Amino acid sequence: MKDPALLQISQKIKETRKSLGMTIQELADRSGVTKGLISQIENSRVVPSLLVLLQIIKALGVEINIFFGDINFYRDNPVLVIRNEELTSFEKEDADGYHYQRIFSRNVKASTIDFVLLTLEPGAQREKVVTEAFEFKHIIEGEVVYRFDSEDITLKKGDSMFFDGRLAHTPINLGSTKALMLVVYFFD
Repeated sequence: MKDPALLQISQKIKETRKSLGMTIQELADRSGVTKGLISQIENSRVVPSLLVLLQIIKALGVEINIFFGDINFYRDNPVLVIRNEELTSFEKEDADGYHYQRIFSRNVKASTIDFVLLTLEPGAQREKVVTEAFEFKHIIEGEVVYRFDSEDITLKKGDSMFFDGRLAHTPINLGSTKALMLVVYFFD
């Protein structure tokens, strides 16, 4: 299943290009990429790298905040869970033995980003907290239950989650071994 936000971005590129009377070749030339890549991006067959996406937006002559202004990055739920089996493989370059899986790709305003490794001892728990950041969690080892006011979400090794940290939350390690997770905070 394709991510709705990525579909919106692809469609917005195509609509903006057409509204400017620009051909795919012209956009490719102005962006410094191939015509084939532009076509694949517009038809949601390829997810562009951040650099390529920014080059395309610049070539379209649109301010970044205006381009992303009406894109809905949430599905029906403000907490996005990515299960290990839902990861999508992609090729970054032609190289044997390199296997890339995209865990998460989102634009969340211009912000400070803080990358943290969090280890939870068996039985570790605390009161719910609120942070002034969007939060991304990826479980490296173990199993963690994330408790929100409205639900509990169990995350296992390889699962990921993204949510607005202003939702009261707390991670709990109910397992008998340590849990290790990568945490990324996106501060405004």
